[in-house]
Amino acid sequence: MVEQVAGAESAGRLRPTRAGAVAEVVDRLHEMLFSMELLPGQSLRQEALAARLGVSRAPVREALRILESEGILEHVRNVGYSVKRLTAAEFEQTYLMRRALETEVIRALPPFPEDLIKRLREVNREIREAGERADFPTLHRLNVEFHFLVFQASGLDLVVDELQRVWTLSNVYRSAYLAYDHAARQRIVHEHDAMIEALRRHDTKLMTKLMDEHRAGTRAQIGSLLAGTAP
Repeated sequence: MVEQVAGAESAGRLRPTRAGAVAEVVDRLHEMLFSMELLPGQSLRQEALAARLGVSRAPVREALRILESEGILEHVRNVGYSVKRLTAAEFEQTYLMRRALETEVIRALPPFPEDLIKRLREVNREIREAGERADFPTLHRLNVEFHFLVFQASGLDLVVDELQRVWTLSNVYRSAYLAYDHAARQRIVHEHDAMIEALRRHDTKLMTKLMDEHRAGTRAQIGSLLAGTAP
């Protein structure tokens, strides 16, 4: 089972329920990735993390293993953990998987009730406000929340769980993209508005088209940076 995303307090993601200190460390590490305190290629020292988070090394060690299993971190024997740096080809594969899975999820969407349409509008307004005040971690969390509110409505829980895993792989790159590209922050708000209208009308064909265009803009910009070429 997964937790329902509910506002900025959810850290903008769905995750398996975990209790205790390990869950707290996992959450904090995800937040550090969202806020770009941790960057691709950065090494992580268990002792330093334990001191910073005020916990023993045991929950830190377990949390690092969990993030490795999610594909966020990589581990080299006798060296330690570091934030995984995606190659341009790996990044392209995450978006290839997203397109396949998201298309099926959108096709399965039922008519949206008015309360969910209202919630999507509220989240999109909060995204715009976060961008205006340059609160990039909150903007990113809300952007993830917006999309997973849509995906969860499909009822395809196993597919949505896999989508969450795929999104997690590229979270840090989207955080950086939204932080440094003002035009992108404005663009996603307008594109979300169009998606909400398509969902209100239950036009899944249009919604699929809008999602493809929405995804392609981010993919092209980040992919070109990873490839070391100008957009």
